[in-house]
Amino acid sequence: MAESVPVRCPVCRREHSFTPPTFPCACGAPLTLPLLHGGMPVELKHRTWQDSWVSVRCPSCSRQDEWPQPEVACGCGAVIRVPVVPPQPQAHTRGAGAAGAAQGSRHVSAPETHKPQSQPVFRPAFRPVTIRTARDAVTASAQYLKWLGYPDITPAEDRPASGVDIRGSGVVAHVDPTTTPTALRDVETLWLNGLNQSAVSVFFSLAGYARDARARADELHIPLFVMDLTGTPQPVNDPADELVRKGAGAF
Repeated sequence: MAESVPVRCPVCRREHSFTPPTFPCACGAPLTLPLLHGGMPVELKHRTWQDSWVSVRCPSCSRQDEWPQPEVACGCGAVIRVPVVPPQPQAHTRGAGAAGAAQGSRHVSAPETHKPQSQPVFRPAFRPVTIRTARDAVTASAQYLKWLGYPDITPAEDRPASGVDIRGSGVVAHVDPTTTPTALRDVETLWLNGLNQSAVSVFFSLAGYARDARARADELHIPLFVMDLTGTPQPVNDPADELVRKGAGAF
């Protein structure tokens, strides 16, 4: 298992313990993203699809492929991008058979292990859904809500005008797949939907949250999550931490 490294938020200076993700290479060997020692983490303010991937060469077969750029969600609301060692030019070809056996487009097989945490309820490891499209983001969020204990989750077919992308017994959720931080109005709109239906409101975002949106969510006790392209939501406020610890019975 990869070792954790300290990552300091460039916004609030809070230090996080971050474990770089490990993915299975096409050759079958585990590939841990090599973090750049001494590299400066940066706040992700605008997400673009191209910049969300990083090239890494497998040390076992020398295949170079693209994987999700490692990120950390800080409690201050910032999403932090962690620099990765760029692939070095190859002196010679190694493992050509293994590399040639799996030519294809960008792919991700999600890791099946996660950082252990103390939880009062037992759940198996969450199996994320790789995000390539806005629809994938909704699907990944729906799967996560099921994992939290909401069994009858129904994702909306299209982007609804109500702002509710996912519904279930006792829960409504909005998924923001855009490349800019979620705005205050979106958070308040979801809260009103939850209030009208006597349901918990849960928000998922790919690019994090504006500061006033984060502050309002804390006041309204709305769980906020950010997701990277592996489809693994990370809590960014206390209500989200509580939901992860206790599951659907937390509220």
